[in-house]
Amino acid sequence: METTIGEFLRTRRERITPEQVGLPPGITRRRVPGLRREEVALLAGVSPDYYQRLEQSRTTHVSDHVLNAVAQALSLSDVETEHLRNLARPTRSGAEATVGSLPGAVVPDEPLVRLLKTMGDAPALLLNARLDIVASNDAAEAVFDVSSMPQPRNAARQLFLHPEARARYSNWETIAAETVAQLRLLTGRWPDDARLAALIGELTIRSEPFRRLWATGDVREKRLGVARILHPVVGTLEFDYHMLTVPARPDRSLLTYLPQPGSSTAEALGVLLSWVAHRPKDGQDDAAAARSPMGRQ
Repeated sequence: METTIGEFLRTRRERITPEQVGLPPGITRRRVPGLRREEVALLAGVSPDYYQRLEQSRTTHVSDHVLNAVAQALSLSDVETEHLRNLARPTRSGAEATVGSLPGAVVPDEPLVRLLKTMGDAPALLLNARLDIVASNDAAEAVFDVSSMPQPRNAARQLFLHPEARARYSNWETIAAETVAQLRLLTGRWPDDARLAALIGELTIRSEPFRRLWATGDVREKRLGVARILHPVVGTLEFDYHMLTVPARPDRSLLTYLPQPGSSTAEALGVLLSWVAHRPKDGQDDAAAARSPMGRQ
């Protein structure tokens, strides 16, 4: 499903009332909520015809001055303004670009995977620009059971299409909204990624919650937040998560989950990792399993 500039601007117009931007409510009945196109044009200092052509993707070489004026008129955040620029002037780089064609001094995945593995006590995932899980460390495997996810392992697909993922997050609605807003941002950054477009199309068809959240038009950079996870072995775990971008590899992000020091989560995570480290391997008997730190599960 392609994200169009008209779709994005319409959702941004609908969330603002004339009173919020100092305009009179008008004497005629409004057919749609929020601002009309001509009101946005007035606030941005452009002609109604030009703004209409902008929403219809019929303009070329839109200046930064116009885009910034429209962003200010619609009270867009910095991330939403970036998304507006991406839609108005797509870079056509695409997440399918090869490593050699990406800008800057690009690094392969191998050093990033090694970095991931050194974070032994903190669950961490290496994601690409469509939220595929490129790699995970042992702590992430213990918490999220990454190896059991169906291929291709994708954080958004797992979140929306697999019931066990929904049951695992006590704040699923918050995580889901953040994920959809991040996906919309990625569609602007990587407009030629056919697999990203296919993922969004699949989720739109198969998941009603995804359709509902996608229709809001929200755009956010997923940088930090809180994840509350209901683990089947150690119970509730609460992490501060941080999404770290890789400057030398713009199509990669490192997602880390950190417990508060000294918290019950830190203690439970330590117990879980110890249990995993001493868990009997496949083929060992049930008596050995019963002697593991957590007993038989």
